[in-house]
Amino acid sequence: MQARFRNALAAAALLMATPAFAQPAPSEIRIGHLHSGSGGNASISMPAYDGLKIWVDQTNAAGGVYVKPFDKKIPIKFISYDDQSNPATATTLTNQLITQDKVDVLVSDSGSLLTAVSVPIAREHKMLLFDMSGTGAAFFSKDNPYIVLLADPVSSIWPKYLADFLKADGPAAGIRRVALLYSTNDFTGTQANALRGFLKQSGSPIEIVYDQGVPTATSNYTVTLDNIAKAKPDAVLELGYVGNDIAFLRNLQDSGQTFKMVFSIYSGLETSGLLKNVGAEGLAGLFTYVSSIWINYPTDVGMTLDQFHDAWRRAYPEEGGVEFGYNSIVGYTSGLVIERTLATTASMEQLALRKAVADLSGKLKTLDGEFILDETGAQIGEITPIGQLSVDGKGMKITTVFPHELANGKPIFGK
Repeated sequence: MQARFRNALAAAALLMATPAFAQPAPSEIRIGHLHSGSGGNASISMPAYDGLKIWVDQTNAAGGVYVKPFDKKIPIKFISYDDQSNPATATTLTNQLITQDKVDVLVSDSGSLLTAVSVPIAREHKMLLFDMSGTGAAFFSKDNPYIVLLADPVSSIWPKYLADFLKADGPAAGIRRVALLYSTNDFTGTQANALRGFLKQSGSPIEIVYDQGVPTATSNYTVTLDNIAKAKPDAVLELGYVGNDIAFLRNLQDSGQTFKMVFSIYSGLETSGLLKNVGAEGLAGLFTYVSSIWINYPTDVGMTLDQFHDAWRRAYPEEGGVEFGYNSIVGYTSGLVIERTLATTASMEQLALRKAVADLSGKLKTLDGEFILDETGAQIGEITPIGQLSVDGKGMKITTVFPHELANGKPIFGK
């Protein structure tokens, strides 16, 4: 009996002295994603999907993504479902990615409309949502650590430069009366609220004489333009998605109405697509955001803008395919942030991933600009200057006009 007891103690001591083996590395890292292959969200979703896919394919071709907890490269299994621009479908598929596919990394669809349904689901399941470009300010709060915005500044700061530009340069050009037209969704609705606040600050020389929201599905602005004209604004600020911009700018051309300044969001973000649908004449002179498709930001991870554009052409050479634009960069940038997260995380636990992303803030520069997060996970870097489109012998070009320290030209206002 004593001998057996001594042997048991010895075995226990040996077991305690033996170092624990690390958890075996998985055969794959499962990245779950939603995209809109059709419907109203497809124009921004498919370029982002294709951009993310370039990162996945390049990473797998190099042996996989390096994952620090396992100290090795692991192949990516990319699972992306088509939500068809339908929030109800996106709800079902987000749940499927979490509960059935058991993904390691959850990536939302592009834009605020489809991201909105994934935010509460991810939070409920305590799954970190890698938010590509859902910028609605309501998504981010101090009590929700399960979301980070990767490749777009939060909507509440997007229009700051626009407001500052109007207040600084508008009065001298005769711009004091502004019409604000926006689509009623989280992305542009938040921008409208922020812009309204910036322009109504004490001492502002700018007066909003028309302020109207319209459904995101709006495809005809003829009556709206008539109502805007009756308010006699000097500038019209139209905040909408790609389809809204196309419909608005076509109707503006048809109306023959002119204003000293017209601003739209996607004329500078998805310029190729708008050029195809609106034409150079309809874009020339427009003011817009100067997105990273126009600026060669210095990078410390991933490809430069020129390298990525070349990779895009090689990956998608067919005529009539998805246009290269800002959302192409959004998708690729999202992959780069995920890559650096996995390379620096202490574990694959979701809050460990969140900490790893937060620790990248202010330390990561991509072709989309400087990556900076606030404490809620909202992106406050990657801010876009204000520019003006024009036509030269090579096609459309953009001149940065604000902030003044970044400007490479002066604005030209209408009469």
